[in-house]
Amino acid sequence: MAPYTPINRRRFLQGAGQAAAASIALPYWIPSSALGKADQAAPSNRLVVGCIGTGGQGRYDMNGFLASADAQVVAVCDVKREARDAARDQVNNHYKTQDCKAYDDFRELIARDDIDIVQIASTDQWHVLHALAAVRAGKHLYVEKPLGMCVEELKVLRTDCHRYERVFQFGTQQRSSPQFRQACELALNGRIGKLQTIKVSAPVGANERTGESGYTATPVPDGFDYDMWLGPASWAPYTPKRTVSPYWFHISDYSLGYIAGWGIHHIDIAQWGSGMELTGPVEIEGSGLFPGNDGLCDNPLNWDVNYLYPNGVRVHFTSDGRQNRHGILFEGSEGWVYVNREVIDANPKSLLREKTKADGIHLPVSSQHQQNLLDAVKNGGQPVCPIDVAVRSDTVCHLSHIALHLGRKLRWDPAKEEFIDDPAANARLKRSMRTPWHL
Repeated sequence: MAPYTPINRRRFLQGAGQAAAASIALPYWIPSSALGKADQAAPSNRLVVGCIGTGGQGRYDMNGFLASADAQVVAVCDVKREARDAARDQVNNHYKTQDCKAYDDFRELIARDDIDIVQIASTDQWHVLHALAAVRAGKHLYVEKPLGMCVEELKVLRTDCHRYERVFQFGTQQRSSPQFRQACELALNGRIGKLQTIKVSAPVGANERTGESGYTATPVPDGFDYDMWLGPASWAPYTPKRTVSPYWFHISDYSLGYIAGWGIHHIDIAQWGSGMELTGPVEIEGSGLFPGNDGLCDNPLNWDVNYLYPNGVRVHFTSDGRQNRHGILFEGSEGWVYVNREVIDANPKSLLREKTKADGIHLPVSSQHQQNLLDAVKNGGQPVCPIDVAVRSDTVCHLSHIALHLGRKLRWDPAKEEFIDDPAANARLKRSMRTPWHL
């Protein structure tokens, strides 16, 4: 990212004014155990965390790090003063200190030498840019889903995670839930016979989000850096609903909509349970309903997409819960297994009482998504949803989105990660950014 890459703390402080330098440099984290709090892990064993994006999802993720004795949250960042101050106060109340610092510019947080892990839960158009800045500064990553705004972004981030040898955890936390792992192991081990189809359904954007109400330009509220919120997205006048969830999810400058924002969770499980997590489909065809021209929302209101995978498995991905109950249904030649966040079911029912045999396929076990990342950083190895897996799952959502826009069957080469003989489709694998932001 040209405005600040590469960046290091010494150069950042030299380039800033004296007051800014003081605010960044001090106070730095003093481990609790060094202050005589024996119930904490030793300083050398604790990983230091900074959090970018402290809205609802960011605070939820941050709670996972606060709950771990292996982590210490020392910094939070958000372009909305109310959100960052609330997160800072939560952290300080948790540790009973005043050590956590709040930033409105993510570059100041990333410039800190003491931070090991950066958690990113900003709006979607920022995910990859924030992650690239952090990984290039030597930080490990926890990045909320969906991953990027185009396939090119995903590939650049993957390259840099490997180049800088940083550990990456994707925020598809269903991989840390036992029922999803159980369903996938049943499918992978042939307990429902030969896997034939997977039916996936996710929640949809609501029609009322497309109207004009709340989209009239108004002054930017005090304490909100709106230009930084827009970041790489096109400039647009501030409106109350544009910058709050769930409305921004349905504006294509900031997100692909729920086809990626929600769909990535279940698509990721479909990839995991079919043994296709490091590849992708070879054919994609879909249709969807888009809003009219009566408001700012322009992402798909619903969708119906079909994929063919190289192993012959067909996937039906829809937003219509009447066809496919929200969740993932693996259908085999001898039975089925269905899973969502509330339930796991199977036919025959006896499958639910089975344990995977010692010589069977055993998927990695994670009981808590943030702790799983901490363990990987401390002990080596990969977390349950590393960068290569994240890119492949996220790509499937992008392929769905492109298929809806083009309205025709597309052929995909998973090895080359491009459409076959289709310049129009390949043009949609990239996206421009507002100056000065770029990959």
